[in-house]
Amino acid sequence: MAVQAIGSTIEDLLGDEAAGLLQHQCKTISRDTLHLPGPDYVERIYSLSDRQTRVLGSLQSMLSHGRLAGTGYVSILPVDQGIEHSAGASFAPNPAYFDPENIVKLAIEGGCNAVASTLGVLGSVARKYAHKIPFVLKLNHNEFLSYPNAFDQIRFASVRQAFDMGAQAVGATIYFGSEESKRQIVEVSELFQQAHELGMCTVLWCYLRNPAFKTKEKDYHVAADLTGQANHLGVTIAADIIKQKLPENNGGYLALNTKENPYGKSDKRMYSELASDHPIDLARYQVANCYLGRAGLINSGAASS
Repeated sequence: MAVQAIGSTIEDLLGDEAAGLLQHQCKTISRDTLHLPGPDYVERIYSLSDRQTRVLGSLQSMLSHGRLAGTGYVSILPVDQGIEHSAGASFAPNPAYFDPENIVKLAIEGGCNAVASTLGVLGSVARKYAHKIPFVLKLNHNEFLSYPNAFDQIRFASVRQAFDMGAQAVGATIYFGSEESKRQIVEVSELFQQAHELGMCTVLWCYLRNPAFKTKEKDYHVAADLTGQANHLGVTIAADIIKQKLPENNGGYLALNTKENPYGKSDKRMYSELASDHPIDLARYQVANCYLGRAGLINSGAASS
């Protein structure tokens, strides 16, 4: 009876899309080739890597916390909008969240595996909460006060500050495809190396950012082929967990590659054999680019308004 109740709830939430999503059989990348989440995920997957034992402990701490504890799945509450989208615009609907303690309390009450936020937010309540829920200290941000608006991730905190406040992990964003991405890749790679040396795991906000990616027809910032390649670059610099937007379309390479402006490289089998137009198949292609699941993938929520 409990299983039926849960199934009915999911179907109600999915509405008209329920059958197409819940009954879908993937015929692209085989499930058998994927390293799937499970209670033994750290031992089965991460322990085979070059991560030192303290990093494995930090990963296990996150995977063992909250309502998803022991499943291998992760739910992280990320609240860095005070910088990324301005504090006033972000917290005006709920002014209580100007107080960092309420952000951490929300993550605890929601049963999250961890809370991710800024140096100021987490540092202001670290002594009270760092032992109650895993902290993910976001090291870089897009400062959103300069005029005109610019989009570049710059460092706000150090790895040592994350370690000293008792964080289990550090996080960072790279705007792949942007003019600044090459510098960001080098910076974040060095930060992640430092974090691993101190026993913390790493989470990468793996986002695309380039005006050319948005055409009159589609927004290819959420294309499976481009976001998948961003994921692949992210795990290359030793991100333990990739945070990515759900794919909504595909064919970014095809649309952007012209005779006048050659772009990237693709193979027709990326679209005919490794993915289809179905959202589950598109998401699976993202997972494939995370070493077929050897690095974790979590998807972002809805876009900000």
